[in-house]
Amino acid sequence: MGAAETANRRTIYKYIYAEGIQSCQLVMGLTQLLPGNVWNTMPAHTHDRRMEAYLYFSLPAGQRVLHLLGEPSETRPLWVSNEQAILSPPWSIHTGCGTAAYAFIWGMAGENREYTDMDTVPPHDLR
Repeated sequence: MGAAETANRRTIYKYIYAEGIQSCQLVMGLTQLLPGNVWNTMPAHTHDRRMEAYLYFSLPAGQRVLHLLGEPSETRPLWVSNEQAILSPPWSIHTGCGTAAYAFIWGMAGENREYTDMDTVPPHDLR
């Protein structure tokens, strides 16, 4: 679970990972934000050795997710609608904040399957 005080309470389901269904290069799961929560994946981070893909869903009509991507020193916003997907290269941060709670399927593919292999970027370092 994330922290209630940062609107980051969520449930993470890991499906394809080292202790579950195994794959040589894929890690995959589902994250559901709890009602009243809007942030995912904070602090932002990169995966230098693999890319990540997101498919956002359960986003109410008329609502959006602001997905941030790019190098930490030069991020870019991308407004995402329900049932839209994002590809994030290894050098790009990824984080998102919705105008309402939502869910997303995520998958990572690359050199390893270590779920925790990431480099976090504190919010004060994002530009």
